[in-house]
Amino acid sequence: MKRYPLNEEELQNALAELVDWHIADGKLHKEFKFASFAEAMGWMMSAAIHADKLDHHPEWCNVYNRVRVDLVTHDLGNVISSWDVELARRMNALAK
Repeated sequence: MKRYPLNEEELQNALAELVDWHIADGKLHKEFKFASFAEAMGWMMSAAIHADKLDHHPEWCNVYNRVRVDLVTHDLGNVISSWDVELARRMNALAK
């Protein structure tokens, strides 16, 4: 998959598609909530496998049944890129 920074139009189109994601501090941001700590951790492990396959790793934090995720592409100068959108899509799919 090709990495490229998103322009404003591409970013707005992605946000329209990505349920509950928004921009916070220049990063693509979402907080996931699960039924339990175990479910949150299981989701994180599944998401980690996808992230590793993409070679694109999230900034995230788990507290009990919640996982806060921030996505930005450090390799491209800390901008939101096509990689961030792809990982967000995969994370949403795993959370269903």
